[in-house]
Amino acid sequence: MSMRTSEVDGVDMVILPPVRDLGDGFQVRRALPSVHRRMVGPFIFFDQMGPAAFRGGEGLDVRPHPHIGLATITYLLDGEIMHRDSVGSVQPIRPGEVNWMTAGSGIVHSERTPDALRATGGSLFGLQTWVALPTDKEEIDPSFIHHKASEIPTTEAEGTTLTLIVGTSDGLRSPVKAHSDIVYADIVLADGARYQLKAEHVERAVYVVGGEIEVIGQTGGFATGELVVFKPGAEIVLKAKGAARLMLVGGEPFPEGRNIYWNFVSSSRDRIEQAKEDWRGQRFAPVPGEHEFIPLPEEPKPVRYP
Repeated sequence: MSMRTSEVDGVDMVILPPVRDLGDGFQVRRALPSVHRRMVGPFIFFDQMGPAAFRGGEGLDVRPHPHIGLATITYLLDGEIMHRDSVGSVQPIRPGEVNWMTAGSGIVHSERTPDALRATGGSLFGLQTWVALPTDKEEIDPSFIHHKASEIPTTEAEGTTLTLIVGTSDGLRSPVKAHSDIVYADIVLADGARYQLKAEHVERAVYVVGGEIEVIGQTGGFATGELVVFKPGAEIVLKAKGAARLMLVGGEPFPEGRNIYWNFVSSSRDRIEQAKEDWRGQRFAPVPGEHEFIPLPEEPKPVRYP
């Protein structure tokens, strides 16, 4: 994980996530958490999955694994994933759809390439993010909500298309029920198109999925795979240098820090330790019909993100 400095006014930092190969050419870029920046608003985890191309007989196989204290958001740009979880959900996820899974007191889920797509081969490209829950919501009952692409609000103007995945922005409100102040949007810019970054959310960042952008009135630019974190309240107008696609993330930061260990997030270190023991003892509810078990990884201790 590295960071580069920027002389652009209003930019706090630029994070360059490392590329990790998970096998068979399937790569991920992890922009959050970083040693340079732990969270942006309530976002504590941000992964780019792919792009990847699978041959016939191959596919994604994320075996059943647990979460507590967070909500996951799966958003695909290409391909398809079959989601199954311990509350009984079985849901294919396709591009533009929003999959919001609240772990709360504990949930287990798997993510795999659907059988039909695995047989023929196919592609996969998307984003997986985790949102920490407020302290009074960390232990709510687990749940799963899926929204079709047609339910997600979109606005278009002068070469800019914004799809509001979660939260509020640009006069839009997503139907996804979040538990804190948040913004998460998919922004597509035509060559030369502009987007004014709104200051309604305290913390804001954009991840460049494809293409290159610049800040109007400033020198330099930001390229594919970079997470650009802006200073609170900064007036920013972005411009595409060629066609570009961005993910906007942000919201109000929590007053308390968060501990994170593996797939567990909590304001309480003791709660993390309890979740570890519960997973070792296989006390989490299983995903119906799935019997694989991933052993708890051994790491020194949870990391606290203030």
